[in-house]
Amino acid sequence: MTRSVRKEIEDLRKEIERHNYLYYVEAAPEISDREFDRLLQRLRELEERHPELVTLDSPTQRVGGQPIKGFRPVRHAVPVLSIDNTYNEKDVRAFDGRVRRTLRDDQPCYIVEQKVDGVSVTLLYQMGHLRLGATRGDGHTGDDITHNVRTIRDIPLQLRTDHGVPETLEVRGEVYLTTAELSRLNKLQKEQGEHLFANTRNAAAGSLKLLDPRQCAKRRLRFFAHSEGRLEGLKVTAHGAFLDFIRDSGIPVVPHSPLFDSIDEVIAYCEEQFEARHAFEYEMDGLVVKVDNFAQREKLGATSKSPRWAIAYKVELWQASTRVEDIYVQVGKTGVLTPVAALKPVEIAGSTIARVSLFNADEIRRKDIRVGDPVVVEKAGKVIPHVIRVELEKRKGRKRPFHFPTRCPACGGKVARDEGGVYIRCLNPSCPAQLKERLRFFAARQAMDIEGLGPALIDQLVDQELVRSLPDLYRLTKDQLLGLEHMGEKSAQNLLDHIAASKERGLRRLLTGLGIRHVGERNARLLADEFGDIDKLMKASEERLARVPGLLGQVAARSVYGFFHSEVGRKTIEELRGFGVRMTEEPAMRRAKAEGRLAGKTIVVTGTLKHFTREEFEDLIQRLGGKAASNVSRNTDFVVAGEKPGSKLDRARELGITVVNEQQFLRRIGKRAGREG
Repeated sequence: MTRSVRKEIEDLRKEIERHNYLYYVEAAPEISDREFDRLLQRLRELEERHPELVTLDSPTQRVGGQPIKGFRPVRHAVPVLSIDNTYNEKDVRAFDGRVRRTLRDDQPCYIVEQKVDGVSVTLLYQMGHLRLGATRGDGHTGDDITHNVRTIRDIPLQLRTDHGVPETLEVRGEVYLTTAELSRLNKLQKEQGEHLFANTRNAAAGSLKLLDPRQCAKRRLRFFAHSEGRLEGLKVTAHGAFLDFIRDSGIPVVPHSPLFDSIDEVIAYCEEQFEARHAFEYEMDGLVVKVDNFAQREKLGATSKSPRWAIAYKVELWQASTRVEDIYVQVGKTGVLTPVAALKPVEIAGSTIARVSLFNADEIRRKDIRVGDPVVVEKAGKVIPHVIRVELEKRKGRKRPFHFPTRCPACGGKVARDEGGVYIRCLNPSCPAQLKERLRFFAARQAMDIEGLGPALIDQLVDQELVRSLPDLYRLTKDQLLGLEHMGEKSAQNLLDHIAASKERGLRRLLTGLGIRHVGERNARLLADEFGDIDKLMKASEERLARVPGLLGQVAARSVYGFFHSEVGRKTIEELRGFGVRMTEEPAMRRAKAEGRLAGKTIVVTGTLKHFTREEFEDLIQRLGGKAASNVSRNTDFVVAGEKPGSKLDRARELGITVVNEQQFLRRIGKRAGREG
């Protein structure tokens, strides 16, 4: 054997592990699967010729062992505790309260991790080499599943040594299956006459119980690390630093794990993640909130079952099987083409679901959703329902893949994908479908609040070409309206009166209604308060817009600047100005001084309000000179409690702060319940 053969084997192993790291940890592969397989095959050939050079941590040894006779029990050096969980925000806030009371002046920083729905597994590395894989078991004793863990290509058999390896490193995480892999696996199970798996967790658990690693390897299991166990020779003082270390060592960690200083930020992030569940290729049933600092964890301690420094904020999941009867594409107010699946109606959690968004072309392709397919639909808490996966094992006959339209389905205009994004848009600003959506948004309560301008009427106005732009609303005459279906003399006059009244809504409501990308109620308020009138706003550079406190950065700034410097944007503003639409807004401080019934008062709102959205109510507080705070403290003057108030109400009572309901608050400020003009 020549020295060059040994070197080629060593180089191939390093190259293969590097590509595994790029693929599984960095999600940035440099070569195709076929090229990767060629490297692996070359290594396999060399090792077959020189078996004396085969090592346990060679990439070729992921599948190679014989079936085992049974599982050996393994005692965990550090117990694997379970984590308390909840399904409501109130308990998460209560957890935060307990943490802060215990730590006192040593305030916590929280790290939030996705709770991937898989099987809990512990990996033990000694001097950088994988020595053991074990199940959680009862938390004290699990099963040795090393033979199956070694088949999971996410899991490195040897850690990257760029920055040294600890003597002992115990990593805990979840072995999981992607939703696409579950569909593929169930199809194979059916073809072989085997039982079908109910969900991804069930399939992952069943795979790890196999005695033959060659069979487990066929299941394409995946792994995410999320916790630490026994550590020797590794000095880290916080969980985030531990995750960074093992990620750099080649172990994939649970994605989307940011740090937050306040529980409000934690809860807002959790809600965002719940909404985004459809985009993940794996099942995620909640998020785990952990105190980041290890010293603080020691101070907080644990019960016999659970640590006091962590809580799982879960989302209730309901699923049902149904069938896709059709797929069609809708066009939104900004031109986004959104595919929608028409379903055979199915009841989930008390609601009848007949259609669901498929979000974008990539989503359809990734899940391979086709007309006629049997699918699993999920509804998670307040989140809109979505398709989890296709039940490939039930797909009958050949079904044609859905081809996303290359022209706008509403106007036939050109479409293009966002640069670096997933959305495909109609590029025709005169597209009638876009116009209908813009009109609905313009007339909405939080925008120009034009009562009586509903979807059916908007359809008629656009279809009969009475309205071709937003300013055309102010050109409508009674004679034109009387020519429409279901429109009488009184209804026509009422609509004209409401359209006329909308001219006085002010800059904030106008900006909300214009439908500028990335400008909703919040950003509209920030812009209105910052500039005060439309002319100052239109003169602002992109850099100046990006500096508006609280605005969503460069992306929103670019969108606002682009709108006001486009031909359509400038024309829209000038025409609206010509009809007398008010385009000014008293900045918040001047409004407060003018109306200051609540001057100097700090007010917290909790629960659901009957007559206002949260944005409207907080805006009212600010207009009256008050401060709308998010947390109850000793500086809070009073709390307004709506229906189903959260832990803020309990906190207010603890501190002896005055609590009023919505009606009592309105009486205090001399206003009646109803809409704010």
